[in-house]
Amino acid sequence: MKVDGVAYRTVWPGADGASVEIIDQTLLPHRFVTVPLHTLDDAARAIRAMQVRGAPLIGVTAAYGVALALAADPSDTALANAAAVLAATRPTAVNLRWALERMAAHLRTVAPADRAAAAFAEAGQIADEDVAVSSAIGDYGLALFREAASKAPGRPLQVLTHCNAGWLATVDWGTALAPIYKAFDAGIALHVWVDETRPRNQGASLTAWELGRHGVPHTVIVDNAGGHLMQHGRVDLCIVGTDRTTATGDVCNKIGTYLKALAAHDNGVPFYVALPSSTIDWRLDDGVREIPIEERDGREVTHITGATAGGGLETVALTPERSTAANFGFDVTPARLVTGLITERGVVAASRAGLAAAFPDQANA
Repeated sequence: MKVDGVAYRTVWPGADGASVEIIDQTLLPHRFVTVPLHTLDDAARAIRAMQVRGAPLIGVTAAYGVALALAADPSDTALANAAAVLAATRPTAVNLRWALERMAAHLRTVAPADRAAAAFAEAGQIADEDVAVSSAIGDYGLALFREAASKAPGRPLQVLTHCNAGWLATVDWGTALAPIYKAFDAGIALHVWVDETRPRNQGASLTAWELGRHGVPHTVIVDNAGGHLMQHGRVDLCIVGTDRTTATGDVCNKIGTYLKALAAHDNGVPFYVALPSSTIDWRLDDGVREIPIEERDGREVTHITGATAGGGLETVALTPERSTAANFGFDVTPARLVTGLITERGVVAASRAGLAAAFPDQANA
């Protein structure tokens, strides 16, 4: 994707060959800043502090974090330590574990003297694959959008999304936003309702920023407005991403997704989830009971940061000083509420049979 006419990925090797560059997403939408990662601790901090976020991007950044660690120490001990440190940064997104397991399996077969170079190469391969997968998700989603648009002649297709599942959540293109970009570029008239996605406001800050830069018509709404819009026929379909999907099709995504799925179900609005197969946790069956839900700092709920009239950034309190806040990062949408899963191998049913038919090589591994 492009920012001010310049093509960017969300993570890429530094020009010095020994670092990794990222976009600091904590400063968006008010400031676009890229920062270097030089060490394992830099990569872990970037993931934990959400300078990078989104399940696919977390996985790729973790892969590069392993490479940074091995550049300093290519030993077996350093490899195991890097995997342990990075695995502890975010508990919900399964792409993190997937990327670390892939890196470890590959690098154990490489001589220590060659590990740093091999690690950077493998991380780059994972990044390239992520771009290809996201593009394929966009293509399969585009077919759904074409069909939906044909049922709404004479007006823009109305799409609702929650959180950010665009190119900022992946290496490029995105998951849930990839079909939107593909449809817009193909000339399909559409409009996107963007949930603000409290408490971190990834919709209002990141999705709206992305769509605006690409020229896609959109409107930011408060999180509780989606059901109202669906009741009044102003949403044709919902599309979201996911941080972990069980083998049976349950979907774990940003907190509030479950409520959108309930509203969509009640109003007969199709509810799609876009995901790469690396987000499927084949070891889990029951998302509600088995997926660990990250609980983040309550300060994300009680405070908010925004731009002042003078162009500075300022954090202010929203709640009474003595009030505590609970901050659950994700919720689980049961498979029964999901119309279909948009993957790099096509649109499949949110079920064990649907996923296994599309990915027999992974389901039976």
